[in-house]
This record gives sequence, structure tokens and C-alpha cells, in this order.
Amino acid sequence: MSGPEPTPAPAGGAIELARRIREREVSARATVERTLADIAQRNPDSNAFTLVTGARALAQAEAIDTALAEGRALPPLAGVPFAVKNLFDIAGEVTTAGSRVNRTLPAATGDAVLVERLTQAGAVLVGALNMDEYAYGFSTENSHDGPARNPHDRRCIAGGSSGGSAAAIADGLVPLTLGTDTNGSIRVPSSLCGVFGLKPTYGRLSRRGSFPFVTSLDHVGPFARTLEDLALCYDLMQGPDRLDPACAQQPAQPVSDSLALGIGGLRIARLGGYFEAFSGPVARQAVTLACDALAVTRQCDWPMAAAGRAAAFIITGAEGGALHLANLRQRYDEFEPLSRDRFIAGCLTPAAWYQRAQRVRAVYAREVARSFRDADIFLTAATPTTAHPIGTETIDINGQAMPARPSMGVLTQPVSCIGLPVLAAPVPVPGELPIAIQIIAAPWRERDAFRVAAALVRAGVCRAPQRPTL
Repeated sequence: MSGPEPTPAPAGGAIELARRIREREVSARATVERTLADIAQRNPDSNAFTLVTGARALAQAEAIDTALAEGRALPPLAGVPFAVKNLFDIAGEVTTAGSRVNRTLPAATGDAVLVERLTQAGAVLVGALNMDEYAYGFSTENSHDGPARNPHDRRCIAGGSSGGSAAAIADGLVPLTLGTDTNGSIRVPSSLCGVFGLKPTYGRLSRRGSFPFVTSLDHVGPFARTLEDLALCYDLMQGPDRLDPACAQQPAQPVSDSLALGIGGLRIARLGGYFEAFSGPVARQAVTLACDALAVTRQCDWPMAAAGRAAAFIITGAEGGALHLANLRQRYDEFEPLSRDRFIAGCLTPAAWYQRAQRVRAVYAREVARSFRDADIFLTAATPTTAHPIGTETIDINGQAMPARPSMGVLTQPVSCIGLPVLAAPVPVPGELPIAIQIIAAPWRERDAFRVAAALVRAGVCRAPQRPTL
């Protein structure tokens, strides 16, 4: 079911690769050429990429090599390939957002803000990545572009909606990718593919130039194979954007320097109740491994988690449906079957339901805020189970049969709907496909989440597992 084993990435990932390019151990052009060759060879198996920007990438690589030859200082990610979910604008390309409808739109006139910031940092864009249509899903089983396949088992889903973003990292095609997270779309694929992913605080990173799904819930964030790469990528993208009304107008708060601080003074608790009830055996084992490594004994509950998830469902459907109403009326058959009926249902949501859902969300946020009086970090699983085969309709969670596609977000949705920062950290469980935990911090406290993740990496509990030879 799989293609050839990926070319091993240089030890240390993006940071190490940038060092090698600066020190002329390898050229930027050779790096990009290798990346493009790997994509051409293995993407038919993974289906992570839906667009390759080869000419742009080679031109940028040539410019980096020229700058180095002339003795000019290079930015921190010079020559490092990256790719983005296909809802970020790429100058000269159509932003499809995984849809057929969008393919009739004009090409983007410029890059999305985060693409622009990473490019300014020297990173080389090599393409756009597979996703659920309009980001509405947790599996990336896209009817137009085909499913993204999990590098650890090509028969299985990569998760969604940023499935291509996680699969490309896990398959060793690129060391950095970008995705979005409305209800879990960074954390779910991070978990199922076994890579690090970050959903920052709502409003931390600019969304300008990304195709929206649910304006009041959409987040953007990075994926990486190493925690150090994730931290640096995040740091380079931070900063206010006055043209994005949702972006917080506050200075950057770098996290890379927090990785060596340890966890002294941090109060860490395990989430029980709702989160334990919807965590399967492997998910619970992953959380236990992390808690044991950190000597966590405290357990807490968020009693309104189920209500928060229900509110997020209503808000998602109503805002998503309203966004696409005109096209649903005129081009219904061009939407994929997995999403169009949910969009229609969202269009029919009574205004009173939406208003009540927003009120419930606000009350729930206040209740969770109180929980941070007793803890600084909460731990729980990112997905209820490991990846299941593509096409699966029902999954079992602790003896309860549940619909597969929406249920992969059962543990992420109650967290994202109140905008908390979450770091998804892979915890290998022997004999099992990848799974990750959520490291949940208080608003604007991403540094705390990175401190905990770094401690787990040092303890040997958190790491991105190697893709097996299948």
C-alpha cells in the first residue's frame, strides 16, 4: 500500500537543514530539487499535495544561493522547504480550499500573510496540501482530490481537515507545513500522523489571505516533526496585523527560548469526566504515559464540555452554511456529498439557536477560565482512537458506536470553541498507530504549553515516530 521509504531528512529537521545550507554543506537549489523529486515520487501514494509550485521554489532557491555566494546574511529558515493547506493564498494560484466551486475563482494576487512571513524568513514554498472541502471534516476524504493517506498505514485516514499538512510532515516530504484549526483540524491530523501541531490562542496569528470556514472559530497554525522546528516556525509568524480584524494587536511572544526552562512552578492536571469518557484505551494510555513522566496526579473536569461541543456544532453549521449559501443555491451538485448537506442544514439553523449557542459558548468559556485558578496546564488525548481505514462509517469508543467523521473531533472541539492555545504532541504507544495528547494552556500562554512539551520530549515520551517500512 505504500511507496518507497522517504529520503531521510537531515537530523534536526528545518533548523538543522537551514544550518547546513548556511554552512554550504548543501545548496538551497539541491535541497529544493530533492524535495520536488520526493514529492513527484511519493505523492501518488500519500496524496498529500494538490499543487506543486516548482518554478517558484527553484527561483527562490537560486536567489538564496546567490545571496550566500555574495556573502549576504541569510534569514533563519533560508532554503527550508515548506507547504501550506490549500486554503492559504499563493500568488498566481487559485485558492481551491479543497473544493470544485472555487476552481473558477481568479488566481490570488498575493501570498497569505503567514506565507509571506515564512518566505521573508527564507523558507521556500513548494506547494499546497490536501484538505477536506472548505475545511469541513476530520478525515481529508476529499471527493474531488481523493483522500490524503496516512504515511504509517496507507489504508487509513490522515485526519482532517488539514490532513495533507500532517501527512506531508510524517512522510518526510517537507519539515514545515501550515494548516487551520476550527474544531480540531490541526490537532486531529497531528495525532493520527504522529507529528507536532500547534493551535495558538484565537487571534494570535493573522488569518488574512486564508479562505474562511467559521469566522468566529477559525485558527491558523504550524506542523513540524520536531518541537524546536514548531517553536521557531511559530515565532517567525507572530506579530500583529491591523488589516485582520480578528488578529490581536499585541507584540510577538516568542516560545523558542522557553524549551529549556523546565516545568518548575507549573500546575498540571489531567482532564477527566467528558474527556475520559470519550478517550479510547490507546488514547488513555498515551495520556497516562505523559502524566506519569510529569508526575501528574491531579485530575479535573470541565462539566460543560458537552454543551460547549454542541454549541460549536451549531455555530459551525450556521456560519459555514451562510458563507456558502449563494453557491449552494446555484451549484449544489458541485459540492462534495460529505459536506453539502451539512452546509444546507446550517443554512436552516434558526437565528435563535445560533444566538443561544453563542451564549452557551460564553458561559462555558467563563467556567473553563475558573479552572485555570487551580491548574496552568490540562492534558487530554487529541483523538479518541488511532487512525481508522478510509471509508469507515462507524468507530467504537469505549463500547459506544459513533459516526466516524464527526467523532474524531470529539476531544478537540470543546477546546477550540473557546479559543485556548493547544499543542498536539505525539506519544508513541507500543504496537499502535500514532496518537497525540493535547497540552492545553490558558489564553496567550503558549510558552507554558511548549515548556511541558519540551519536558516530555526530554523524558522520551513525546516524539514523532518514524514511518515504518511497509
